[in-house]
Amino acid sequence: MKFEKRHFIQIIDNNKGTIRSLCKVYYANSEDRKDAFQDIILQLWKSFDTFRGESEISTWIYRVSLNTILTKKRGDKKSISIEPLDTPHQDICTAKADDNVELLYIIIQSLKDIDKAIIVLYLEGYRNKEIAEILKMSQTNVATRLNRLKSRLTKKFNNKSHAAKRS
Repeated sequence: MKFEKRHFIQIIDNNKGTIRSLCKVYYANSEDRKDAFQDIILQLWKSFDTFRGESEISTWIYRVSLNTILTKKRGDKKSISIEPLDTPHQDICTAKADDNVELLYIIIQSLKDIDKAIIVLYLEGYRNKEIAEILKMSQTNVATRLNRLKSRLTKKFNNKSHAAKRS
């Protein structure tokens, strides 16, 4: 049991960035993100014995994480409000970069659930083939959606960025 626990903790440490990214795009509120993160860890622990090794562990973690978030969202029946993310600003350059990252996350939060999943996987460095496998979609569908999403996100980002500069 001790070995299993250590192994689990190591796997979570190696993949917590992906879990946090998912929580960040599905929940605007930092407390909701923390709750979702804990729910995911609990669900991963409960189902750790069911991992059969037929896919990469990161793929399995992503699937469990996404399913946990979507189930939680359905159960919460809360409307997601877009609010500023709590990001500290150290200097002007960092503040500008942080503002751009915050703006990107806010825009991503406004997407449909499946589009959020595609874009988060893309931002995490997954290839179209891997995204298709994780989301159980065709590779062509992923490529098409991803191209449309990139265009839409770029347009929204530029519009909101220019609007913020004029204010």
